[in-house]
Amino acid sequence: MFAEAIAETPIPETKPRDPRALNAYRHGLTGQVVILTPADQVAYHTHCKSIHDSLAPAAGMETDLVQSIADDRWRLKHAAGMENAIFAIGLGEPDTVIAHHEEIDAAFAHARIWLEQGKSLNLLTLYESRIQRRVEKNMAMLRQLQQDRQAALQQAVEEANLLTQLAESKGEVYDIERDFPREALPPQFDFSLSQIARLATHNRRLADAKKHFQAPSKSFRRAA
Repeated sequence: MFAEAIAETPIPETKPRDPRALNAYRHGLTGQVVILTPADQVAYHTHCKSIHDSLAPAAGMETDLVQSIADDRWRLKHAAGMENAIFAIGLGEPDTVIAHHEEIDAAFAHARIWLEQGKSLNLLTLYESRIQRRVEKNMAMLRQLQQDRQAALQQAVEEANLLTQLAESKGEVYDIERDFPREALPPQFDFSLSQIARLATHNRRLADAKKHFQAPSKSFRRAA
């Protein structure tokens, strides 16, 4: 799903670009124009695909939340990279305090950058905290949607099982894919009748297997 949705729509070039040119494309899920270096574009696509595969969204709202989570996680990684870059700048600048020891001088350089760029680093930390809270909020919304979807599916399967058992008790045949009314399915979830039929069959077989292989209870004689 994600691989299809993120299909790129290149923005036409109007003039020659230098070797450091950026790639610009319209994101298939968000509709936003994303501008990245070629290397970052590959990393971003891999990152987003990994998040989508991990969280396994189904339907539009879940997919939208997962994409928001992926984008915010990307921003967090970018913020961490910026912090590393800020401290790395200090290693390439001359210092007034020098110990002529590689490790000590590196620590002095980092301390100087902290003193000089403390306000910027503090803003970066605030930026990361806000993003992290947004990730947690979207994760909570996603989990709730997925729980609601699973509960609705389980209810549909249980109803199909009951109808099947009733038909069998009367010597009839109940075909879920043929007889289960689609109107009984929740409109906000895209459940197929074949999916419900497979799960209903699986649940019945699993219940029979548990009964068949259930260890007999042992009765213990009470000591006199």
